[in-house]
Amino acid sequence: MPHRLIREIIKRGKLVTASETTSVAEAARLMATARVGAILVLNKARLVGIFTERDALTRVLAAGLDPERTPLGRVMTADPNTISPSRPFGEALIMMYDHGYRHVPVVEDDVPVGIVSLRDTAPPRLEDLEAAIKATAKAAAKAAR
Repeated sequence: MPHRLIREIIKRGKLVTASETTSVAEAARLMATARVGAILVLNKARLVGIFTERDALTRVLAAGLDPERTPLGRVMTADPNTISPSRPFGEALIMMYDHGYRHVPVVEDDVPVGIVSLRDTAPPRLEDLEAAIKATAKAAAKAAR
C-alpha cells in the first residue's frame, strides 16, 4: 500500500469542497452527506484551506462558536500542506505522522483533485468485498454455462 500512487487511491474518493464563507454547519452537512471527514476550502478553484471533523470539535464546538454563523474561513487550516497524485501514498503517511494530521489535500497543476487520509490505510470496506465476491461468482456462473 505505501508504494501505491496517490492517484490510484483518490480515484474512488469523493472530493467535497466549499467556499470560505460557507458556514461550519453547512460544511458539516456536506461532509455528513458525502460521508467524508474533511472538506477542501476553495476561493474560486484555488485551494485556500481544509476543514476537518477535528476542526469542528476543537475550533468550533469546544471554543463555543455558533456553527450556523461561523464561516469556514475563520476556523479552517489555511494554506495546508499538499501532495501530488503522482507521489507514493507512503509519502502522504509520513507527512501525516510528522505533522500530526489525518488528511492531506491532493493537488495537481494548482488544482485540488482529492484528499488522502489515514482512513485510506484501512482494508477495503465490507460492502466492497461483498460486491467483488458477487461479481466473481456471477462471472464464474456465466463461464460455466
